[in-house]
Amino acid sequence: MQSQTSATPDNLNPTIQDGMHIAAIDMGSNSFHMVVAQIIHNEIRPLEKLGEKVQLGAGLDQQNQLDEASQMRAFACLERFRQRITGMPPHCVQIVGTNALREARNADQFLRRAEQTIGYPVSVISGHEEARLIYLGVAHSLADDTGNRLVIDIGGGSTEFIIGERFEAKILDSLHMGCVSYRERFFVGGRITQQNFAKAVLEASREVLGIRNRFKRLGWQHAVGSSGSVKAVEQALIACKLSARGITADNLKKLKEQVIAAGRVSALSKLGIRKDRVSIFPAGLAILIAAFDILGIEQMDFCDGALREGLLYDMVGRNQHEDVRERTINSMLERYRVDREQAANVEKTAIALWQQVAFEWNLNAEECEDLLRWSAQLHELGLSIAHNQYHKHGAYLLQFSEMPGFSRQTQLEMATIVRCHRRKISEELFNELPPEKKTPIKRLSALLRLAIALHHARNVTLPETLQITAQGDTLRLRFGEQWLSSHPLSVADLEAEKGFLSKIGITLDFQDII
Repeated sequence: MQSQTSATPDNLNPTIQDGMHIAAIDMGSNSFHMVVAQIIHNEIRPLEKLGEKVQLGAGLDQQNQLDEASQMRAFACLERFRQRITGMPPHCVQIVGTNALREARNADQFLRRAEQTIGYPVSVISGHEEARLIYLGVAHSLADDTGNRLVIDIGGGSTEFIIGERFEAKILDSLHMGCVSYRERFFVGGRITQQNFAKAVLEASREVLGIRNRFKRLGWQHAVGSSGSVKAVEQALIACKLSARGITADNLKKLKEQVIAAGRVSALSKLGIRKDRVSIFPAGLAILIAAFDILGIEQMDFCDGALREGLLYDMVGRNQHEDVRERTINSMLERYRVDREQAANVEKTAIALWQQVAFEWNLNAEECEDLLRWSAQLHELGLSIAHNQYHKHGAYLLQFSEMPGFSRQTQLEMATIVRCHRRKISEELFNELPPEKKTPIKRLSALLRLAIALHHARNVTLPETLQITAQGDTLRLRFGEQWLSSHPLSVADLEAEKGFLSKIGITLDFQDII
């Protein structure tokens, strides 16, 4: 099969080169953080770190809609961040949202405005993916020691718990509790009492109980805390002369008594707590105390590495062919017993078709190739559930499974392509996608459908002369060698595809070239 790669640009698969700058932005429920670094001999050298307290999570109303004030704070912050990263290649910038955007019903509208403001793609990651990236950032910031380590990261809307060894997370979870959400629930008006503090600890304890058995069964030799809440607790302990370094269960209780004695968050600055953190400090402290109590933690150290550093190392790992996404795909192929030979054949043909039309169809971004390749590999995923409507089963698994390395948006895009890979197809199936994604996902779906149709007879051998061209919304397949005349089943399949694809505005024409 000929793949006219000469018609496509040379940078279909851009890489991160030595000396280049990379950046990661973490849009948290409490703060937005950005780190800019340079790649020096495959190592990450941080150049600049910026952080702003946006408190996006505080803007969620009772209907889980982000209010306009919180959105404007976010966009103003992103506008300032943009000044530092403008001009960097898109594949060198990773921007993610966490719990507040997982919860917000109007997240899609926010993301579109955020992308217009920052000038780069923005995605929302699941709690499990957040935990994985946090662990990656922490692990690269610590000594490369042996034995399990427990990592706890208290964010504005969620708290992540991970046990891992060296650079690999073994077990992870994300609990729906954070310093911003707990402030709104238990410390209204900035009042701190024995009663409301106890309620916060009790509620957090109930959350942690759900993971206690799994985490204690695996065990750990070293406990580490990351991000602002744990850092603020350690700084307060040092300021109050309760600790020279690190956090223990005993000095947490002593700090709790001093916090309650202060009575109001406005009085907490005397304990060495920064003014921009005083309002959320009691909530973060209550969550940390609950974690210590329920998990039986005796001592914890603070680590500067966090989600944003994890994003940087994840980028570099992908560049060095250590892409966790590939491990996830392989795991799903194994778990759901996908026919790997058929998946590989469909993938090879789909990518060959894509290479020939990527430029004309504006699909020449690396993410388009990846989406098509992964979708081709997993298009028969749903057969593990039932043959009847297995394309729908596969789409469900792709959209709602925990898939390390993948954002929610990418999972939705893959799910849509797999959902549309057979049987009837309509414009409505693309309605969940952002407007700018509909056309590329529709076109990738068409290419996958053609590859699958050509491999309907699983022992088929395609002609080397197979060519495809795209002009507007018209696709033309040219086979040669009188291949079609000797493959009537394939002709019937392609005739059916003409009808199906016309429903989404794509015209298909095919013939032998004699």
